Amino acid sequence: MDLFISCILWLVFTLVCAMALSSISRGRRKQLPPGPRPYPVIGNLLELGGKPHKSLAKLAKIHGPIMSLRLGQVTTVVVSSPSMAKAILKEHDSSFRDRKVPEAVLSLPNRHPEFSLVWLPVSPLWKNLRKLCNMHIFTSQKLDANQDLRRKKIKDLLAYVDENCRMGKAIDFGQAAFNTSLNLLSNTIFSIDVVDPSEREFKDTVWGIMEEAGKPNLSDHFPLLKMLDLQGIRRRNTLYAGKMFEVLDRLIDQRLKQRQEHGCSISTEYKDILDILLNIIQDKSVEIDRKNIKHLFADLFIAGNDTTSITMEWAMAELLHNPEVLSKAKLELEQLVGRGNPIEESDITRLPYLQAVVKETFRLHPAVPLLIARKVSEDVEIASFTVPKGGQVFVNVWAIGRDENIWDNPHSFVPERFLGSDISYKGQNFELIPFGGGRRICPGLPLAIRMLHLMLGSLINSFDWKLEDGNMDMEEKFGLTIQKAQPLRVVPVAI
Repeated sequence: MDLFISCILWLVFTLVCAMALSSISRGRRKQLPPGPRPYPVIGNLLELGGKPHKSLAKLAKIHGPIMSLRLGQVTTVVVSSPSMAKAILKEHDSSFRDRKVPEAVLSLPNRHPEFSLVWLPVSPLWKNLRKLCNMHIFTSQKLDANQDLRRKKIKDLLAYVDENCRMGKAIDFGQAAFNTSLNLLSNTIFSIDVVDPSEREFKDTVWGIMEEAGKPNLSDHFPLLKMLDLQGIRRRNTLYAGKMFEVLDRLIDQRLKQRQEHGCSISTEYKDILDILLNIIQDKSVEIDRKNIKHLFADLFIAGNDTTSITMEWAMAELLHNPEVLSKAKLELEQLVGRGNPIEESDITRLPYLQAVVKETFRLHPAVPLLIARKVSEDVEIASFTVPKGGQVFVNVWAIGRDENIWDNPHSFVPERFLGSDISYKGQNFELIPFGGGRRICPGLPLAIRMLHLMLGSLINSFDWKLEDGNMDMEEKFGLTIQKAQPLRVVPVAI
């Protein structure tokens, strides 16, 4: 039935577009990077498949590290090497600094890109929101001051795992990591937990938004189809977004009511992020309003928690898939921290093998495999080819991480490759850019790195682990991020 519906949809949009669209001029095509020959009307859409990051990596082996495709009406350039990624994200940053906003985002109620840090063009408002992140949320001073909070959330996670351990029950590993990260962020922002350790609804809402935003959407490639919503993406994302903003509005309203009851518009009693930002709105020290901070919180909850939990799930999956690597990581923790002892943030720098495990996970399983598409603001010449104004650019970090010209045994999980290496994931080494690079590098990187090492190290140092059914499925599920197709269900075992 799904195949039949898909065929009907393809027929509908092909007929509509055949009547409305004009072909791209041959002269302009000659200036573009090489790429597969497009079909009439639909271009190269059929070649994306269900896992575009893999399809594009295969095409790059044929056409090179910078190639062009036509996806419907949209000229698309894909880069798949560190040098080409550097050209896009750093050397020509001013021409690629803005992001291509997908129809799945544009169509959301209350979710217009003019408010969102993720989708905003570089502008005074974007700079103000980045300033809030850099000065009030993710500074080293602020993160150091919140170590006790992270310690408490890790303790809660270990208690949840221990309860299941004593009952011999399996846990959804990604779900547990997601809830821990989410509650850490919600306590930092709102001073409360927003989910129960076993709750799935909020995670399903976040993944739903990411999945719909990452799907190839006919409306992005054929503007005339936007009103039809043939794939139902707008309808589904409207439901997901409504649930997200209902939670955020309720929490902000509760705080404003508390402030009114205390007879003060500027709070000195609360010290969480919400009060800090409400104070900033009140004293007008930065030009932001309630809509801005609500959308900022949505960005943090959606992008930050989803990517962190995905990376945690892939890391544990790879450790269980490679037991010798898991043994080495556990031995390092036992020798330097003590078996079963809690891990402190100050321990992370003394755990090079654990750090290497995280880097190797970033290499093989970047949470956002194509980063977020960049919009081309003017014609740019790169490697003797023209990247045309109005097009979009994808950086295939998944392909870069598995390039045999860069990495030995690129498809194997070998953390040792990073021991003694100065390769960083902070946007300077373009062979490893899971957080992006340039001015739009992920602002939550400092917190994500602390949480990943703390959670992963604590869980493998406090328990042994076994698969619930003994089988390891490493298949992927593509959205704006890449999850495991089948959630990792594991049984914790007392050490």
